[in-house]
Amino acid sequence: MVTRLNIADPKFDQDFEQFRAARREGDADVADVVRAILKDVKERGDAALFDYSKQFDNNLLTAQTIRVSDQELAQAKSHCAPDVLDALKFAAQRIESFHRRHLPQDDSYTDALGVTLGARWTAVSAAGIYVPGGKAAYPSSVLMNAIPAKCAGVERIVMVVPAPGGSLNPLVLAAAELAGITEIYKVGGAQAVAALAYGTESIAAVDVITGPGNAYVAAAKREVFGIVGIDMIAGPSEILVLADGQNDPRWMAMDLLSQAEHDEVAQAILITDDANFSAATCAAVEAHLASLPRGEIARKSWQDHGGVILVDRLEQAAALINRLAPEHLELAIENPRDYAAQITHAGSIFLGRYTPEAIGDYVAGPNHVLPTARSARFSSGLNVLNFMKRNCLIECSPESLQKIGPAAMTLAEEEGLQAHARSIGIRLSNKK
Repeated sequence: MVTRLNIADPKFDQDFEQFRAARREGDADVADVVRAILKDVKERGDAALFDYSKQFDNNLLTAQTIRVSDQELAQAKSHCAPDVLDALKFAAQRIESFHRRHLPQDDSYTDALGVTLGARWTAVSAAGIYVPGGKAAYPSSVLMNAIPAKCAGVERIVMVVPAPGGSLNPLVLAAAELAGITEIYKVGGAQAVAALAYGTESIAAVDVITGPGNAYVAAAKREVFGIVGIDMIAGPSEILVLADGQNDPRWMAMDLLSQAEHDEVAQAILITDDANFSAATCAAVEAHLASLPRGEIARKSWQDHGGVILVDRLEQAAALINRLAPEHLELAIENPRDYAAQITHAGSIFLGRYTPEAIGDYVAGPNHVLPTARSARFSSGLNVLNFMKRNCLIECSPESLQKIGPAAMTLAEEEGLQAHARSIGIRLSNKK
């Protein structure tokens, strides 16, 4: 049954904390299994990939078939409806436009003591993007992962995607071609992450791995972090809707279900100051569930992990939202922009009654790969910076070294690092 909380309840703080801290993923620890897969792929390369693809995806791969051919890529579009391709192109244009605006700028200046300082941004050489291919196909995830990498200037973008039974969704391949990806491999799971991190005979290693996946993919990304960079450890999807009684309950109910339909362990939460609206929204959820193709998935998510929180005043909700740090936050209230100033922890914020979260999943422009499980407290959605790194530049002249060197020597000597101090001093004294 969906959790119902009322801020006026004396036990609210205790109940809210219990709700916030509840685990939504299974207790089964996949770490040992994942480590074994990673080790196997690292040692046996392609042979291990082929074995796991047969075992988990019923996909018989060889060195000749693991990579999607140019012919397969070219043919994919012929299996896609023209209006769907047009929508995909529209989304790609908006995603690229948004991410290009957020490319960082290099900097260089000479300070008052004559030292020239700067920073420059460069792209990683190769990025691997993981695209889920199990319960559903997500061409939108192809665009959201590949386009920021492309905008950042990554020269080699590699896509891995599970191919159950050897088949791939044509629209996923069409999205890859649209994003400029030509290196695509029919492999998924922890074994795909291992191939991207360590390299095999068929797949050269990359520098960064991004993209969501199941518990095994998430655990694999956690294990290989440090060998490669990763975007985040993605968990089940989340939505929090803050709504007043001026909304249509049917709209808010469908927004809640838009994330609940992803997975049985997804989470949808409504916070409102109107008890009648709360009841009407819950009734609307039940009505919508009867007609949704993924209604059983959404129903289990809503009943097992959903929440309805009643507050006395909307102002009280901000602190609760920041404690929950939701992946997606809808502010379906008056003056949402002003209210958003109080929110410090959320993946993406959707302002107003006409901005459903689903618009951000496809065509708004910002990324839909967002921090989950309260990690919005310290991380951001996928962006161009995930595919870039910053180098700092320092240049001293003889004169500026004379001005700043003595202080550095003092600190080095205080730390007992004499070679540090002498590497500066030898220049100041011009000793050979």
